Amino acid sequence: MPANQLKTLSLAVTSAILLSACSNLEPKPYSEQEARERIVADQLTMYAEQEPVTAPISFYEAAARALKYNLDYRLKLMESALASDLHDVSSHEMLPRVVASAGYAGRNNDSGGTSIGIEDRQQSLRPSTSQERYRDIAGLNMSWSVLDFGVAYYRSQQKADQILMAEERRRRVAQNVLQDVRNAYWRALGAQRLLPQVDRLLQRTEQALSSAREAETQGLLPRQEILAYQRSLLDSVSLLTARRQDLEFAQAELKALMSLPPRSKLILVGDGSEPELPSLAADITRLENLALENRPEIMEEWYRKRVNITDLEIAKAQLWPNVSLELGYNYDSNKYLYNNDWSDTGINVSMNLMRLFQLPSLDNASESQAATDDLRRVALSMAILTQVRVSTLRYQLAQQDMGYADESLRVDQQLLDYAKAASSTSIGSELEVIRAEGRYLLSQYQREAAYSRAQAAWGRLYNSIGLDVLPEEIAQHDIKTLAHEIERTLNAQQGQGMLVSRVPLQGVVNAPAAP
Repeated sequence: MPANQLKTLSLAVTSAILLSACSNLEPKPYSEQEARERIVADQLTMYAEQEPVTAPISFYEAAARALKYNLDYRLKLMESALASDLHDVSSHEMLPRVVASAGYAGRNNDSGGTSIGIEDRQQSLRPSTSQERYRDIAGLNMSWSVLDFGVAYYRSQQKADQILMAEERRRRVAQNVLQDVRNAYWRALGAQRLLPQVDRLLQRTEQALSSAREAETQGLLPRQEILAYQRSLLDSVSLLTARRQDLEFAQAELKALMSLPPRSKLILVGDGSEPELPSLAADITRLENLALENRPEIMEEWYRKRVNITDLEIAKAQLWPNVSLELGYNYDSNKYLYNNDWSDTGINVSMNLMRLFQLPSLDNASESQAATDDLRRVALSMAILTQVRVSTLRYQLAQQDMGYADESLRVDQQLLDYAKAASSTSIGSELEVIRAEGRYLLSQYQREAAYSRAQAAWGRLYNSIGLDVLPEEIAQHDIKTLAHEIERTLNAQQGQGMLVSRVPLQGVVNAPAAP
């Protein structure tokens, strides 16, 4: 085929391929069927491979389920694994490059030429070629650059620090998950205890309202008195309904934290006893030192400083000369060659002299970066110390609130007993009993809320100190083992001088240790 025709055919084929590729670049939205399949797949992923709930859930089991199945925590685990994989990739970049090649080369005419004299411009050789039109070629070449090795070494150090940063973020998420579970669990347990009582009282209140409307119709009582009675009942219904919604929200929140399906039945361990509230050591300085030592945010900022410094070290390393070594083996099937295979070696030194002018700026940037990172870490440390002090104060106030709630519950219990003892068959006495039951139930709610707030305040204080939730190594990762390890770890950490005594709750005998 003539050369011109071959060139025309090549252009036509290339143009057809490019036009076909461009036509496939049009936007293509997902179909409804693909969207439905994606929804089903995501829902399966949410609740995949979960151990079934076969018994009432304790606080530690709830924490274990949240840490094992919570999607945010699982995401941080995957980020840690990704950082580790990237570190392995960076380590391989320090190795020499070894490239193996093989191929087939051809052309439609001979490769050759002639020779002419420099002075007289006369042709001295007839046209000749030393290369076959079609031949096989192969090679194995190794190259190694000192500069690339140095940059890869620094990058590997960065990836190692980023692994540590990812681990600190995972620790932080685990601590936040435990705090959220602690906050939601005791509220949900209070809801489990109070919801049946609230429902029964609402039913009685509705019956009392029906009786009041009937009495109003028949004129058994003065209109103003019966309307005031109905007004009191409606106020009780409104208050009880609002409290009932709060209780249901607590259960839904705990299910979400444990990644349980929203419609699943949730039963918590509620044997009537409650863990004691721990009493803090008086030395706030120790708590502050623990926070500065253990908080993941501070450690992450500290590692970030090393990462930033390494960036500048890489920039400085690129200013210096680069030494590259090359070693290769080549093969060519060309029959005109005297040697069809050969080895070659080489060494090359190069340097961009203009980049040396960047050195003073890089030194200044290194000092500024280090100062900025130190100041950011100090500012974060100051904020953490404030969190510790505020969390300590909140916990102390929550303990006081618990005392007032216990006293209010005791008084309302006595008022309810008095109202029941003094009740008669009249509408007014029935109203007083319902009012007393409503006040007593509200006091129970306030007492449960005060206890859950105290547990949440303790969780915030524990979280502000930054102590780990899990030990470094766990033999197994089933729910029972995780729950046991969480309980053991928390109890061991709380015995490291943070607690000096326990504050017993009124009416609780032989209560288990506080989580």
